[in-house]
Amino acid sequence: MTEAYATIVFLFVLFTLLGSSIWIGLALMGVAWVGMEMFTTRPAGDAMITTIWTGASSWTLTALPLFIWMGEILYRTRLSQDMFRGLAPWMRWLPGGLLHTNIAGCTIFAAVSGSSAATLTTVGKMSIPELRKRGYPEYMIIGTLAGAATLGLMIPPSLTLIVYGVSINESIIKLFMAGIIPGLVLASLFMTYIMAWHFIRPDQRPPPEPKMSFGEMLAESRFLIPVLLLVFSVIGSMYFGWATATEAAAVGVLGSLTLAIFQRSLTASAFFESLMGATRTSAMIALILMGAAFLSLSMGFTGLPRALAAWIDEMQLSPITLIAALTVFYIILGMFLDGISSVVLTMAIVEPMIRQAGIDVIWFGIFIVVVVEMAQVTPPIGFNLFVLQGMTRHEIGYISKTAIPMVGLMLLMVVILVAFPELATWLPNNLRQ
Repeated sequence: MTEAYATIVFLFVLFTLLGSSIWIGLALMGVAWVGMEMFTTRPAGDAMITTIWTGASSWTLTALPLFIWMGEILYRTRLSQDMFRGLAPWMRWLPGGLLHTNIAGCTIFAAVSGSSAATLTTVGKMSIPELRKRGYPEYMIIGTLAGAATLGLMIPPSLTLIVYGVSINESIIKLFMAGIIPGLVLASLFMTYIMAWHFIRPDQRPPPEPKMSFGEMLAESRFLIPVLLLVFSVIGSMYFGWATATEAAAVGVLGSLTLAIFQRSLTASAFFESLMGATRTSAMIALILMGAAFLSLSMGFTGLPRALAAWIDEMQLSPITLIAALTVFYIILGMFLDGISSVVLTMAIVEPMIRQAGIDVIWFGIFIVVVVEMAQVTPPIGFNLFVLQGMTRHEIGYISKTAIPMVGLMLLMVVILVAFPELATWLPNNLRQ
């Protein structure tokens, strides 16, 4: 009964604070404070000070602002134009044509930016006008871009995976490596959808692109070289053991600054804006993590996570049944909270449950990223939908409808991960030390 009473109190205070438009990080701290005062004898102030400082001063967390800054710098370069120019000659011959540049462009940019919104904005600002000019259907342009931009959450460096790793004290590099293969599989599902559209709706195909010689295609590909070098320097340095996640983030920042200078797109104002944008985003995520750390401590003192884990154990749920229940839970939660908030808010409860069920925490990190990706394109709080609304001026309902097939493909990706868990575990298990 004590655990049930504590659960009701926690949920009531949480939804009251969130409903009053208080910042999520402060709302989490408020819930934790109430829990400490009502259910423990330990001074809440001392516990809060110690926990918040410990969570905010984590060395692992230093990779977060650096990766955010790298994405901010690249957002202000000509990267999207160069990527489209380099990718277009190779995508044009595929069924579905240049729509594949949305998927390929987001996949490449996701490898140098951990943000879904940054990926969407960078690729979209070039691909949307180009694809419109060539006569591609509007619903396919918007839908494929909305889905493909979520790859920024999975393909390393992923901000969500950093937050997840910090929350459960797991290796960031292993989580990054785990996201590569599933990210490429999800990108291939998106491309398969475009190919299916090409054959099912031949009446909607735009006029064919003018022919290019192989030499011309190779010449245009030179525009991809800078970003591919940056991808290798960030991900390759971690895989081969040359750098930790934080060191790789520093390499990425230096590389993106070099790329911006090389393109002559790094003005003093752009540099300052990128720095302030990274500072604001990092401070927001850090505040959420501080609140989540204090909430985890508070819940630990109440015994709620242990009791819930024991309850799950008594129910004798199979791991697949538990994953199915958590999928529904996170989809519903994602309708009201952004991805990072969903992760930090639930880890104190969910982590003991998955460990009790014998689920690999690395695999679960990739699973949770997939379901959090759905939250980016599902109303009413689908952040990517609002970004696309600002870019295209369409109604949010129309944009949501175009993204429905992509949500279905993400659900299919969950099924594939359950059926083939090695997709997420093989690479980190064979990581070069």
